[in-house]
Amino acid sequence: MKRAAGFTLLEVLASLALLGLLMLGVYAGARIATRSVHAGNARIERLDQVRSAQQLLRRELAQALSQTIDHDSHGAPLVFQGTAHGVRYLAPLPGYLGQLGPQLQTLRLVDDGAGGFRLELGLTLLPPDGSEPQPVGEPQVLVDHVRAGRFSYRGVDVRGRATPWLASWADGRALPRLVRVEVQLDGMVSWPTLEVPLRVEAGDTGRGASSLPIRRLGTQ
Repeated sequence: MKRAAGFTLLEVLASLALLGLLMLGVYAGARIATRSVHAGNARIERLDQVRSAQQLLRRELAQALSQTIDHDSHGAPLVFQGTAHGVRYLAPLPGYLGQLGPQLQTLRLVDDGAGGFRLELGLTLLPPDGSEPQPVGEPQVLVDHVRAGRFSYRGVDVRGRATPWLASWADGRALPRLVRVEVQLDGMVSWPTLEVPLRVEAGDTGRGASSLPIRRLGTQ
């Protein structure tokens, strides 16, 4: 009688080993594809975050008003405050938020507690009756995971010549002509240097700027 055809134990073990290798390759490929999709989505979200932040800053800084937000130690009105790590100015908000009137906007780099920074925008409502200014909610995080950043300013001197970029804006009685926002982000997405021209009325030097009836505000 003929012996029944079949597989030897060695052949079965070899087949199982090949199947295992094949499954391992399929799993590795699926994992790589999943990581690529997640990385792509994260990059898109990061790009959207940067783009939205730049659009907001460009719009709001361009609408900065030459109106009093504080006073210096001599009682002179200040319309703009700018340091290397933050700015304060008055500007209207878009859409239905603009119905609240111009608001004091505080844009600053804040320590995130993890060795980096985040770029925040805080809003403060200035009541027309001169009562205590009221913060509008919590500061909004525009961009997080920031390694480093700075603000710089450019204006004109007493002779009408453009100044170099300055690390702080000393003459708070006048608006600067340009505000630059430089940010270094973690990851592969970069922050294009943002330079925003401020709206300066003809003949406006910032002296004797119009004033809102508000109390003195502490610097931040």
